[in-house]
Amino acid sequence: MPATITALSHYLPPNVVPNSYFSRYLDTNDEWIQSRTGIKERRIAQSGANSDLIIPAALKAIENRGIDKQEIDCVIVSTVTPDHMFPSTAAIVQHKLGIKKAWGFDISAACSGFLFALTTACKLVEGGAAKRVLLCGSDKMSSIMNFNDRGHAILFGDGAGVCIIEKSDDDSGIQDQILNIDGVGGKHLIQVSGGSFQPSSKETVEGVGHYIHQEGQPVFKAAVKGMADVSKEIMDKNNLSSDDIAWLVPHQANKRIIDATGKRMGLSEDKVMVNIDKYGNTTAGTIPICLSEWHLDGRLKKGDKIVLSSFGAGFTWGAILMEWSI
Repeated sequence: MPATITALSHYLPPNVVPNSYFSRYLDTNDEWIQSRTGIKERRIAQSGANSDLIIPAALKAIENRGIDKQEIDCVIVSTVTPDHMFPSTAAIVQHKLGIKKAWGFDISAACSGFLFALTTACKLVEGGAAKRVLLCGSDKMSSIMNFNDRGHAILFGDGAGVCIIEKSDDDSGIQDQILNIDGVGGKHLIQVSGGSFQPSSKETVEGVGHYIHQEGQPVFKAAVKGMADVSKEIMDKNNLSSDDIAWLVPHQANKRIIDATGKRMGLSEDKVMVNIDKYGNTTAGTIPICLSEWHLDGRLKKGDKIVLSSFGAGFTWGAILMEWSI
């Protein structure tokens, strides 16, 4: 049987930062930000680490599934803002939750990380290496943002989405996936310093090498093409029309990219999940947060065919076809 999502939840820090916050000290305004990104506000954690975003969502997902946390036997965290370079944030989450017998690891694939991690988790379950995976897509992007750079500070937010992955009771769940990487785009979206290429030093800190470096136009053009093409490709591969698709669940990076993807798939706007206006780009958190919101308020229903689509640093991009199970 295919693997599937059997429960989920999400967590956003309570601190809301509207566009007006940035207009107080940067050369920008609410109209400029909304017209170019679709973002009205975002959530910024005022304290704590990435794992502290994950824990409340994980506890709620376990409660929603109605299982004991000790029944989790694998923890996977998709993130580009781990608590530490090592140990893994998965190990920290396991410890904070008090799970006794589990293994796990982190996956770093930027904004496509949740899709890569979801595929990995499902294959582990389908292959028998794990029974129940706690799959976390979470980023504390404020920890690597330059709040004095108007091009980047306005884009990102903090948040976590957590799913439980198990075998399906029927044929629903993950149906297909198309995943890609191409390192040629790495230079356009990168955190230059802090790794073995350029270890941390006084110079790297003073040179702001630990913040996000993004070249907007090359990333935007590649994202529009990558997300739109792969989303249409997975439809064609499975002989699906726009009428067959209940929801597009796109990575929330930019409203114009989301619109272009939906248009390429032939979908009306009411079939596209959008919450970028409230949360900005939470990187690995965007797709599971969307899924959790739409499921918890009843808009996402059992049997719905949905396409998850993303594009991120690497470059990384991909799409997953699911039949919703819960």
